Amino acid sequence: MTHPWIPVFLEATQAENDTANNTLLAYCKDLEKFCTHLSCKALSAETATRADIEEFLLGLDAAGYATATRARNLSTIKQFYRFAFHEGFRPDDPAGQIKGPGSLKKLPVIIREKDVDRLLKATRNSGRTQFDRCRNICLLDLLYATGMRVSELVSLPVASVRGNPEMILVRGKGGRERMVPLSADARSSTQDWLAVRDAKMAENRKSSVFLFPNGSKIGHFSRIQFFTLIKQLAAQAGLDPSKISPHSLRHAFATHLLANGADLRTIQMLLGHSDISTTEIYTHVLDERLKALVLEKHPLAKP
Repeated sequence: MTHPWIPVFLEATQAENDTANNTLLAYCKDLEKFCTHLSCKALSAETATRADIEEFLLGLDAAGYATATRARNLSTIKQFYRFAFHEGFRPDDPAGQIKGPGSLKKLPVIIREKDVDRLLKATRNSGRTQFDRCRNICLLDLLYATGMRVSELVSLPVASVRGNPEMILVRGKGGRERMVPLSADARSSTQDWLAVRDAKMAENRKSSVFLFPNGSKIGHFSRIQFFTLIKQLAAQAGLDPSKISPHSLRHAFATHLLANGADLRTIQMLLGHSDISTTEIYTHVLDERLKALVLEKHPLAKP
């Protein structure tokens, strides 16, 4: 049974921070797991101490949970108890002084520019129908041209591309909005898809506010559908599907921009990062590439 504080916490978090639904679901899952652990120990969120919370985290470690997962669970619990303290549900914050395990930043997988070209070319030769092909081309072109998060892309309003704009408005995490430019290829494929999309909607006497509509409950092409699609396209292009994903194309967008002279502040703005430290990981990607070039290409590296 869900603890009564959890829905109140989630509602307040969504109202104050415009938190994404997927994030709220993750918070709920983490907190229900924590409260279930407490109930098994004859404890509750009202009575749990710092030691009880630390015992829960140690249990996650013993169960083999990854460092990032344990760090996320602690972050959720800390937010939960900070909320409970401010709302007067508890007179103290038992999680406030707990130090997390930290989350190691993994360098993103680097997709070479020529491999992205292969993927985009394969997309133009895929799809059972013209409808599928135009949609797939538009999805891939927009993703690589803008670096949007997959959730931002699949839920893009159709109104944002009406009139063949050179820039579109994207609503990202926390409701933050940003403008991203469209390349000539992305604009062309978007207008091609728009014509096919509108004709199909008119034929079926339907309408949708989304650029990529479908008949699902959410009303648009889903993240899972796109994830599956991009794996199929990678295989058709002769690439390793395990290294190709919507997020790796977002990384490719940033890495290729940086390699071709763009500055970090510009990339931060285009990606919608609230903190430039998040964007700085791409400098490490280039450092690794430069190191590899020296070790492989320098005359002294040759036998």
